[in-house]
Amino acid sequence: MPVVHLLDYVAGNVRSLANAIEKVGYSIEWITKPADIEKAPTLILPGVGHFGHCLTQFTEGGYLEPIRKHIEAGKPFLGICVGLQALFEGSEECPNVAGLSLIPERLIRFDDRNKSVPHIGWNSAKVARTGHTNKRSFYGLQDGSKYYYVHSYAAPYRSGVLEAAGWTVATAKYGDEHFVGAIGRRNVLATQFHPEKSGAAGLRLLKAFLEGHEWGSLLHTMQAEPDQGLTRRVIACLDVRTNDHGDLVVTKGDQYDVREKAGTAATGLVRNLGKPVDMARKYYEQGADEITFLNITSFRNCPLVDLPMLEVLRRTAESVFVPLTIGGGIQATMDSDGSEVSALEVATMYFKSGADKVSIGSDAVVAALDFYTNGKRLSGQTAIELISAAYGNQAVVVSVDPKRVYVRSASETAHTSIQTTNHGPAGERFCWYQCTVRGGRESADMDVQQLVQAVEAMGAGEILLNCIDKDGSNTGFDIELVREVKRCVKIPVIASSGAGTPAHFAEVFQNTGTDAALGAGMFHRGEHTVKDVKDHLLDRGLLVRELE
Repeated sequence: MPVVHLLDYVAGNVRSLANAIEKVGYSIEWITKPADIEKAPTLILPGVGHFGHCLTQFTEGGYLEPIRKHIEAGKPFLGICVGLQALFEGSEECPNVAGLSLIPERLIRFDDRNKSVPHIGWNSAKVARTGHTNKRSFYGLQDGSKYYYVHSYAAPYRSGVLEAAGWTVATAKYGDEHFVGAIGRRNVLATQFHPEKSGAAGLRLLKAFLEGHEWGSLLHTMQAEPDQGLTRRVIACLDVRTNDHGDLVVTKGDQYDVREKAGTAATGLVRNLGKPVDMARKYYEQGADEITFLNITSFRNCPLVDLPMLEVLRRTAESVFVPLTIGGGIQATMDSDGSEVSALEVATMYFKSGADKVSIGSDAVVAALDFYTNGKRLSGQTAIELISAAYGNQAVVVSVDPKRVYVRSASETAHTSIQTTNHGPAGERFCWYQCTVRGGRESADMDVQQLVQAVEAMGAGEILLNCIDKDGSNTGFDIELVREVKRCVKIPVIASSGAGTPAHFAEVFQNTGTDAALGAGMFHRGEHTVKDVKDHLLDRGLLVRELE
């Protein structure tokens, strides 16, 4: 099996990139010291997180000059995400840190006045087709395909400028901003998106690069307007816990109660809906844009290195090439041998096992309460701050579990309330959303608006917005809640809880600014597939990633 060299400098989820390379028929040799680069015929530079942090690591580790010499020697080089950004002169993200300056341009932050930042999700990478490039594919890129992006800074695209310097450029559009999605010249290819997380489209690019096929056939486009921008994400969520026999299973609760109701043969037992790895693979094959695992079992007596969810991630990442999120237990803890383990160390274990994002729940509420108690000053020591500083805010999701508290008027509570069309049990016309912890079992003196604004300030990159009132109801998302949270933050929001039909997804996308929507029970029970949801969204004129 041919070999490709991969630089590992603790760049988040490099395991998934290795899995993708192996999937297309190549084996991995890891670059562990600068001298290894000189011996590498083909070099791949992944990157996740902060431009300054990554480039400083390259420089201090002695890698930057060997990388430059590898490129100048004409040997194949692929840069991914920050690996693309490293080719540029610099970035607004860290103005005092220089890149390789192979491209004399600078990256800027997306404008968040009219859209969410980070830019997270599936977008295009379309090559301008002129002359010899007409009807040809650049490293397998197809006009109708969508690729997975996750970044806050990008290289603005100005028509003809980079091309005049000999570069081939594939572009994407986010809002009204046109930016570089991929770029190549001679032996160099770089992508802002993650091919290892872009399903069949990303695997196709990796294979073309590794085989040296710069130009190939352009397949039929899948959409009339392939550059329409960011798609609506459909996410499959798997609540995972041990059942009464000690097996790890996917389950689903009704208002967070996962045990079977009275009157069934399994009364009182944990609801068993399938095996986590098998179900994740099934949803990937149906076209899920992301998979989220929520670990709702506490493995108190298990050494951290032996946590069952680590193995679930490792096995899933071998065959599922879309983003994986893991939630539950991402906190400072005591290992079974009595040693202290930080939240950052726990997160690192999950990233190394195949996770792309970690989701933090109850600890985020505690951190937010401290944030307001301390006059909105950041401590720098919360799990959110530590993990986002190391891996970038796009790697940190905060899972929020609010419930409605009805009041007769806004003056009845000091918390932010809304006038609701869904009146309370006594006809109340107002409500506020109270945050909860410990799986909804305990309430906090904090409204959802306070929480999401606090965690955004700490460095969270995305909100997973649950709703206890809607959980397991199959009656649709809480539109008022989603709309209110979107009003409060600039980061992306994932609507969760209540989905029972494909129409519920269309409703939340059409009536709120949500960036993604998540389903669970309706998928697990086989009532609808992910493809059913996407077909319905397409019928309603909403842009989605189509399955390849």
